[in-house]
Amino acid sequence: MPTRADRQLSAIKLGQDCAVLGARVRTIHHITGLNPRDVQRLFFNDPQAIPRGRPPNSLEWYHGANLIARAEASIFIAIYHRLRNTGFSAGESMISAYRGYQAICQGPHRISFDRAFDLASHTDGIWLTPTPVFDILSCPVCSSRFMTAIGTLAPASDECPFCKLIQRYDTDPRLQASFPRHAA
Repeated sequence: MPTRADRQLSAIKLGQDCAVLGARVRTIHHITGLNPRDVQRLFFNDPQAIPRGRPPNSLEWYHGANLIARAEASIFIAIYHRLRNTGFSAGESMISAYRGYQAICQGPHRISFDRAFDLASHTDGIWLTPTPVFDILSCPVCSSRFMTAIGTLAPASDECPFCKLIQRYDTDPRLQASFPRHAA
């Protein structure tokens, strides 16, 4: 059984990883359980360096987002969900899934760490909300996993952002720039 010091050190390391990825103080506080004042003191030497602004709210955002942002959100949440299902903690899954998302998607990344945190919160029903709002479904056509509102009945390819991406890819230069073809 880990000691209190082990848990504290683990929380500090997790918080440091969050700060490096651009998380706000509130996000780090929720993920690690560290006091917000301690978060500011430990991870932000310059008060001007603290990320500010209104935190993202994905409930309305995801449904109105463009195709590229919905595809990137689905990529992040699919990685996060896979890690959670293999036994990783929510915080560890957040860090690893966000790094995986950054490795897969071309910059500029449309999903900030705080947006990813919000999506994970509303998919698992943790941190910010007691009940899940989003679900992850598999497309019957392309077998990709994508995010949708909870309670959506049978998935259809017209809801899948990856099927839409494939259909539009050859005619849309923005899609080609965001998701370049890789040599086989």
